[in-house]
Amino acid sequence: MLSKACVVGTYQRKLELLAEQGIELTVAVPPHWRDERGTLALERTYTRGYRLVVLPLAFNGSFHLHFYPTFGRLVHRLRPDLVHLDEEPYNFATFHANLLARRSGARTLWFSWQNLKRNYPPPFAWMERYNLRHVEGAIAGSHSAAEVWRAKGYRGPMAVIPQFGVDPDLFTPPQAREGAVHFAYVGRLVEEKGVDLFLQALAQLPRGGWRATVLGSGPLEAALRAQAARLGLGGALTFRPPLPSTRMPDFFRSVDVLVLPSRTRPNWKEQFGRVLVEAMACEVAVVGAASGEIPHVIGEAGLRFPEGDAAALAAHLRRLLADGSLRRALGRRGRERVLANFTQEQVAARTAAFYRRLL
Repeated sequence: MLSKACVVGTYQRKLELLAEQGIELTVAVPPHWRDERGTLALERTYTRGYRLVVLPLAFNGSFHLHFYPTFGRLVHRLRPDLVHLDEEPYNFATFHANLLARRSGARTLWFSWQNLKRNYPPPFAWMERYNLRHVEGAIAGSHSAAEVWRAKGYRGPMAVIPQFGVDPDLFTPPQAREGAVHFAYVGRLVEEKGVDLFLQALAQLPRGGWRATVLGSGPLEAALRAQAARLGLGGALTFRPPLPSTRMPDFFRSVDVLVLPSRTRPNWKEQFGRVLVEAMACEVAVVGAASGEIPHVIGEAGLRFPEGDAAALAAHLRRLLADGSLRRALGRRGRERVLANFTQEQVAARTAAFYRRLL
């Protein structure tokens, strides 16, 4: 498997579980990955039962252009039966690695979250065309992503499996939640995530009895801090930088309500909302915008509001602030939904079954 996502320590639990399925697994990752949040260094957290190999990465931080210059040597040495390219099919990393893997005689598959039907200019359109035609299988992270690739002409085997699940033994509820009701947003501080709507909604709540946290980083941090100051949220709202993945369970155990106020844009809509399932596993009540996959992830285990509607979000937050029994009921429903649909064990088992189908 080739995966920059697996630099995240908690994601590596899926790899251990894949290896337990009787798979001889080698996973190649970069030493770090850069994006708008900053630099995310490799975390070595779950490394039993498989080989974790660090490869140099060219054009680190460029989503479309990055690639692994020495990947060919690794494939030549290992001679794998199947290479899982944990990358989008329109990226150069996927095209480059797919070409090298197939030259070595390996079967290949790629993974995609892309849930908008977009047309790319050359050379990305050419690389996408090659990857659609020269692959034994594909995994889509959602049904809407699968529909996109069928519409683009992919006709091979395809499974719909989230990229990663949640470890319910790691993400567990607290013994009790006490004190002021804690509202939180976790994620990138970018326009499409709608953090400004979260701040607008908080400003409409009665003062007292609650606190809020924005946990994340990104290019809008300064603007969001300025907005919070204008809205008079300084005494109740805290901005915190991202935490290592291994510390996120403790953070979620301190939260009563997680908000994901994403807004759809011409080039993006919410692909999954991983923080939702992590919070739900910790019995946190969740509130999400009706963007992309959020309604499908939440199901009946949380509250939804129309995209861009700060007043509707504020109404949900006021209701949850006043009704502790509702918060607890939604929290219990959320964990039940994760256990039924979104565990790392389920994702690993379904992925292994798809591997065997392709072989």
